[in-house]
Amino acid sequence: MSRRRYVARGVPGGYRIWDNRGRRWWGDLYELCPDDLLAELNGGADQGRITVLMKRYRAQRR
Repeated sequence: MSRRRYVARGVPGGYRIWDNRGRRWWGDLYELCPDDLLAELNGGADQGRITVLMKRYRAQRR
């Protein structure tokens, strides 16, 4: 059984992305986990696509 590399996990105050291979948090804390980011994490989990989505949401918060 293959474990996914990235998963969204609930933490106090929102969601964070956990990197199973690196065994650390990856990215920012999200108060609300965007639907398309969550779908990518739970679906194909393409690292390039996840990075693009994270950059988009990070820019929107500024």
